[in-house]
Amino acid sequence: MSTALLGARPVPLARPAAPALPTWAPRVPALAALGLLPWLAVLAACHETAWVVLDLAELTALLGLDALLRRRSPAALRAACVVALLLAGDALADIGTAGPGLPLLAALVMAGCVELPLAALCLVLGRRAGAGQG
Repeated sequence: MSTALLGARPVPLARPAAPALPTWAPRVPALAALGLLPWLAVLAACHETAWVVLDLAELTALLGLDALLRRRSPAALRAACVVALLLAGDALADIGTAGPGLPLLAALVMAGCVELPLAALCLVLGRRAGAGQG
């Protein structure tokens, strides 16, 4: 065995360029917060206090993330993590408390088509803001 191989330093692999996001993508957290408002009214009318509190926390976190993204703040990554945690927890709680049949299907569709993709997008946006890629 050659001693040259033992002393060789590993060559760092180049990271592939991050794919471009649509120009509207950074506005999604604010739009999602706006979309929560009618749902909050429905929950409040039905006296679903626990869900109102969770969705108010999501609304606040989404608006905070939007503000940090607008400033291109490195703190956007932490805010994005909070949003993703709240959305994933909401999805899990919805699925776990849904009754069998149609309510469970609705919870799975909301989790798979809205809550979890939104959480992933927020993480991507937060990571890009944290890396200075805006």
